[in-house]
Amino acid sequence: MSRQSRSLSARARILGAMLLVATLGLVVVGSVTFLVQRDRVLAAIDARLDAQVQALEDVASRGASDAPNTSLLPKPEDSASSVVESIHANDFADVVTYLRVVVQRLVPGPNESSMAIIDGEPRWVPGTMVGFQVAENTEFIDRVVAETTAAGGAVRGTAATEQGTLRYIAVPVVVPGDAREGLYVRAVNLDHELAPVVTSMLTFSIAALATLVAVGIVGWFVAGRLLSPIRQLRETAESINLTDLSARIPVAGNDDVSDLARTVNSMLARLELSVDEQRHLLDDVRHELKTPITIVRGHLEVMDTNDADDVEATKEIGITELDRMSRLVDDIDLLAAVEGDQYAIGVVDVDELTARVGELVMVIPSHEWSVTGSGVGVVEADADRLVQAWLQLADNASKYTPPGSAIEIGSAVDARGAARLWVQDHGPGIAPAQRENIFRRFDRAGARRTVGGSGLGLAIVDAIARAHDGTCRVTDTPGGGATFTIHLPPPSVLMRPQSAVATAADAPPASKMQKRETDATAEPRTRAEMKVRS
Repeated sequence: MSRQSRSLSARARILGAMLLVATLGLVVVGSVTFLVQRDRVLAAIDARLDAQVQALEDVASRGASDAPNTSLLPKPEDSASSVVESIHANDFADVVTYLRVVVQRLVPGPNESSMAIIDGEPRWVPGTMVGFQVAENTEFIDRVVAETTAAGGAVRGTAATEQGTLRYIAVPVVVPGDAREGLYVRAVNLDHELAPVVTSMLTFSIAALATLVAVGIVGWFVAGRLLSPIRQLRETAESINLTDLSARIPVAGNDDVSDLARTVNSMLARLELSVDEQRHLLDDVRHELKTPITIVRGHLEVMDTNDADDVEATKEIGITELDRMSRLVDDIDLLAAVEGDQYAIGVVDVDELTARVGELVMVIPSHEWSVTGSGVGVVEADADRLVQAWLQLADNASKYTPPGSAIEIGSAVDARGAARLWVQDHGPGIAPAQRENIFRRFDRAGARRTVGGSGLGLAIVDAIARAHDGTCRVTDTPGGGATFTIHLPPPSVLMRPQSAVATAADAPPASKMQKRETDATAEPRTRAEMKVRS
């Protein structure tokens, strides 16, 4: 239940963010559109009202027999306050006559109404059909009379009345010789004029709501699809335990989430391999330690404490088995070091490396050692680790080769810069079916355990070779025997002079191995230290 809630919560958060952004966008677009359309309608209304001033002047200047000249109406951007303060009808006998002519000739348009006021009382109204009669609104009449009196001229304003919101213009009229005060009022019902804008915004709101619903439905499924690999990733991670690391995440597509699933699958594969290797290592160690422990326990149980010779013999057997277990533990520690240690990568001269190993193998007894080849070139490697691996191969050859037989070592560098380091013996050789198994921990060719050693020597060599992006292979020696060869890839940097040696100062970076710090005060290794126990 909690897992489903968490999944839905993430899904809801994504959907909420999508809806929030969509809602904000629609609100901004709708608000801007409404304000722009409203301002355009208001500007058009003000232009129509301002045009009344020019129409009044035109009637006043042409007299009672002429119609108003509408071609002289002011532009929409003109305002009444800047055009006139009051109309002076000099060609008319009195205010009543002028306003009657004005009301008759200036017919109100749709959603408009007009009236003529004399001494604060409505006197004339249009004889045609109008949308509303503003003359019946006494509160509005009192307001415009008071405003024009206070302003001393024409006014334009907006008033909220029972008939709706009215946008109006009131222009005072003066006739010389007539003491009566005339006032012409033209009003426009804003509610009716803005009705198309409101209707369009209502339509937009309904469409926006439908859009949000559609976005919500689509977003819900899209978010679920996007979160599906992550949910599978979580479920896969929860199902993994030490007994079963085989679970993998289904991968479909080439997007970022699919790449994440592939990366996690790769990580799980590496973890499974690592856990399997650790499990096998524990099984092998248990098996290797079981034999000496059984031997020591058996001899201790049957030992006659009163027999000094028996006690001495049992002591020697116990010490021998303990030494074997100690070598096993040391080799396990060495294998862990070469598999997980950081390497001091530098430029290594193959010829000098061959000469160095050739001197070291000469101290291994019971065999005739010789250097049959020396490569000319450089490789990027940890010189000490290569010496360690090469000596391990030499020590392994000396154990499985009859005493007195010849063993050759050598090296070569091809045209690409790839290097080969080999040890060639003339012993019994290794069957092709066993050549892959001998590099596994505690594996010996033909299960021969009569030869001393922990069975980790070739595993150490293989780990060092792989750490250098190389391999270790086994082939037949002409005439009988086995040849172990370490193959190293070409260097990734420009070739250095053949006299160059691997130092920390000029060590370039490698692709898969990191440079480790070395102790400047450490003493140089001796030949005995360079020899690897097996």
